[in-house]
Amino acid sequence: MKKNNLEKKTEKKQEVKRIPTTRYTPNPEQGLTSQQVQEHRLHGWTNRAVDPPSKTTRDIIHENVFTYFNLIFLILAILLCLVGSFRNLTFLPVIIANTLIGIIQEIRAKKVLDNLTMLNAPHAMVIRDGKQSLVDAEKLVLDDIVVFKAGNQICADAEVCLGTVQVNESLLTGEADEITKQPGDILMSGSFIVSGECRARLDKVGEDSYISKLTLQAKEMQDNEQSEMIRALDKLVLVAGIAIIPIGILLFVQGFFFQGEGFRSSVTSMVAAVIGMIPEGLYLLASVALAVSAMRLATKKVLLHDMKCIETLARVNVLCVDKTGTITDNTMEVREFKPTDKYDNETMAPLSQLIGDFAAAMDRDNITMEAIKRSFPHASGRKPISKTGFSSATKYSSVTFEDEAYVLGAPEFVLKEAYETYAEDIESYAAKGLRVLVFGTYDGEIDGNELAKPICPLGYLMLANPIRKAAKETFSYFAEQGVEVKVISGDNPRTVSEVAKEAGVEGAERYIDASTLKDEEAMRDAVLKYNVFGRVTPNQKRQFVQMLKDAGKTVAMTGDGVNDVLALKDADCSIAMASGSDAAAQASQLVLLESDFSCMPEVVLEGRRVVNNIQRSASLFLVKNIFSFLLSMFSVVFMITYPLEPSQISLISMFTIGVPAFFLALEPNKNIIKGHFLTNVFLKALPAALTDVLAVGALVIFGQSFGVDSKDISTAATMLLAIVGFMILFKISAPMNKLRVGILMGCIAGLLFCSVYLHRLFAITGMSVKCIMLFVVFSIATESAFRFLTILVDKTRFYYLRLRGKATE
Repeated sequence: MKKNNLEKKTEKKQEVKRIPTTRYTPNPEQGLTSQQVQEHRLHGWTNRAVDPPSKTTRDIIHENVFTYFNLIFLILAILLCLVGSFRNLTFLPVIIANTLIGIIQEIRAKKVLDNLTMLNAPHAMVIRDGKQSLVDAEKLVLDDIVVFKAGNQICADAEVCLGTVQVNESLLTGEADEITKQPGDILMSGSFIVSGECRARLDKVGEDSYISKLTLQAKEMQDNEQSEMIRALDKLVLVAGIAIIPIGILLFVQGFFFQGEGFRSSVTSMVAAVIGMIPEGLYLLASVALAVSAMRLATKKVLLHDMKCIETLARVNVLCVDKTGTITDNTMEVREFKPTDKYDNETMAPLSQLIGDFAAAMDRDNITMEAIKRSFPHASGRKPISKTGFSSATKYSSVTFEDEAYVLGAPEFVLKEAYETYAEDIESYAAKGLRVLVFGTYDGEIDGNELAKPICPLGYLMLANPIRKAAKETFSYFAEQGVEVKVISGDNPRTVSEVAKEAGVEGAERYIDASTLKDEEAMRDAVLKYNVFGRVTPNQKRQFVQMLKDAGKTVAMTGDGVNDVLALKDADCSIAMASGSDAAAQASQLVLLESDFSCMPEVVLEGRRVVNNIQRSASLFLVKNIFSFLLSMFSVVFMITYPLEPSQISLISMFTIGVPAFFLALEPNKNIIKGHFLTNVFLKALPAALTDVLAVGALVIFGQSFGVDSKDISTAATMLLAIVGFMILFKISAPMNKLRVGILMGCIAGLLFCSVYLHRLFAITGMSVKCIMLFVVFSIATESAFRFLTILVDKTRFYYLRLRGKATE
């Protein structure tokens, strides 16, 4: 099989072994030479990943072919061949087809996702031979000079050579505080640049760096975190896998030693029972449905790091969003600026020039500063002595000149106790949905930490993010679906509230300043009561998510910045905008590659389609499994031979389970998911399974009493199972539409065709008059029995839920 370039690249990386190499200390302006880069590559000192980005084609084939149940099927096939019962090998084509479908769909999904992953792969700005170029992070080598800016993830352990940055090491230490890094300081991989710009020499790359260890830990965590549907399917497969061996042995021993059946007959009946208990297509169906969904979402530029998050998102009832990048565009503009009463236009330079001096000294390391630089391009040319970039912890940035120091920041943080004096003006601007920053002078030493005293305010800058065009429609959809939206932002709470109102967020008038929440109890009450939170710290975002989960909510978190990473990691489902930081994109299960939040309803609907359809199809599979298990127990207890042959089980499985389940699993389905997966599936399947057991068990007992031939009973039992199978198929397909009617009629026609024209292959024989009479009686009885058992199960569930206070579920 032909391998794609990504697999070849992965295998080649794994073959490279590291050998000792010469270390270099290049000039930060020049970087390594091409020859030095090539030397490190040949010696294996690249920043290669510690594990491949995805499973190889060989891995996919191996996982689909060498399974526990395929081994069981192989053993059963060998036993049937040994006894010469080749007709009963009809289950093999279905197993082979299922395996091939699984392999093909996974490989197709892998190719699509690999291409998207490569588009979204982390990049780095590297300096080589005195030139800057953007390369994949994996192509960096030891001693490379890399340029790090705000929002970048540090992709390998490095030493700062030039410049000053503030770094968030929360993924390493759990602390959200920013740390200032200057020349000579170490940048740890896995941390993120919050503000500033620097050039750093890579000191540890690839498997030696912290990011490699973090990647392995994150991957291990993701592998262990299964969705409810996958956990339920795992339980079903585990129970079936354990049960089939002792039951198979019991049936064989009973038939061969106690009933005197021949070796061939004992093996055949045992194989039929075991095949009936194996949910051979259920897990495959779920995998294929998830893979198809991943491909569908890929066409909408949605990258899934974890396919199982589709189900989680479909179950979400609380959605936490940030204002910037989600409700609004990830851009900023200065709407207006106003002087305060402290500004004297007679003795001071024009306010626009003072702000221009400040802006000229700062770097374009965030969208706020970019907007200020655009709006205040004129400066006097003064040279700054020092400056500090914006920090989410201190909420200000500063520039110090020879004569005075300027500060720009959030009013509450820079005005401190003097805030009340200016609160009326500030709140009036915030009420318009504007973000208000205060510009002023500071009489004291600025060290990047919290200001020791208030600034002297000279003016207000009013900024705003444009509301996304589809925001109202998107939030209206979530309100209709019963999903509560909570806006969590670091901005002024009143400003955020006005923006949320404009975007149509339900309950946006309920807002609170998170900086006033001093203890855990107050925070827990607030997170359930309010829908808009302002002045939220990174650690509080994480606490909000945890508290909502503790309250029994299924929480989705969206984010695009460094400060969102911790909350994204803890959310049930994490969603990142690709236009944001590398950190958020890598920490999330789902990445919107075009940073378009309006596509979220489609993602939710895709999740509902998958879960509801698999839940519906799983009921069909479980009918056969429960029936085969109970009938096997019935056969052992009453010392009768299992009445069905493997080929007959294959016939029923094909037309009442396999074919309809495949089509139903890919059908549109927008229904809200209710209840637990396993409970829903089991209760839907139980009435039909019990009907099957009662009908077939009674048929066998009466048939033996009236001396009906075992082959006639076997054929009659097959037809009874078909009738009940189509009844449950009709029930779970309701309400019927043209497609579902077509599927039902097609399956009935297929079963009749095989029974008439391929009757020898599927062991369908003509029935005697006695058998026909019994068949007619029990056929009529099955409808009443099925209806009665359905009502009984529904009533039992209702009263059980009412006792637990959940009768509305």
